[in-house]
Amino acid sequence: MTRIRVLFICEHNSARSQMAEAFLRKYGGDQFEVEGAGLEPAEINPLAIAAMKEVGIDIGDKKSQSVFVLFKRGNLYEHVITVCDDAAEKCPLFPGYVKRHHWPFDDPARFLGTWEERLAQTRRVRDQIESRVKEWITEIRLLEGLHPES
Repeated sequence: MTRIRVLFICEHNSARSQMAEAFLRKYGGDQFEVEGAGLEPAEINPLAIAAMKEVGIDIGDKKSQSVFVLFKRGNLYEHVITVCDDAAEKCPLFPGYVKRHHWPFDDPARFLGTWEERLAQTRRVRDQIESRVKEWITEIRLLEGLHPES
């Protein structure tokens, strides 16, 4: 079976794209090959690490990578999904037949308040991303003629 190649992109590849990548790995099974990248890679956001640990996913050892490095390597994807407005505007056009999607989510790096207040906001984003990824997996499986619960 050919796996569907997916790339999630956000500004820094430090929270939203990391969460989306992790959820697609968790719920997508072997049908998807997934990566995440950023326009300006940064350290993984501790809020994202904490929020994901709460749902049993450890992204603490992940490293951010540059979307431009993947582009220069000639990586091919069937789906490129931007999860912030900056990425949607500045993302390079990958070669081949690529379906582009834009799912804007709030940036945990911009949340204000105490740690607990910012973590609560990050949980909200995490839950939105998880819901959107699950919804998208169902859509893609229907479009590709795959079993909806593979």
